[in-house]
Amino acid sequence: MTRPAATPRAAIVKHSLAIAGHRTSISLEAAFWQRLQAIAAERALPIAALVAGIDARRGPANLSSAIRVFVLEDALARLSGAQSPGPGAAAVGGGAPGEGLL
Repeated sequence: MTRPAATPRAAIVKHSLAIAGHRTSISLEAAFWQRLQAIAAERALPIAALVAGIDARRGPANLSSAIRVFVLEDALARLSGAQSPGPGAAAVGGGAPGEGLL
């Protein structure tokens, strides 16, 4: 029996979630999806709830981009020892470039 190859971390994979009662499809690289799942688990939140928070504050950015920025901000906050951003931190909402990253 042949095992399927592991998904490369940079491969884009579609995921379906229900947000505000509507099914939506999110395309994210495997690495971002895995980190998003870890953040949700650390906060004891269903992934749909975490994504709904990001969605509620994302401004004009598309949802996949807003999620990537959120995951990046979380990683930067961890590196600096600062508190991790809540869903939909300032940069996700369309602030000035670099604003709200830490």
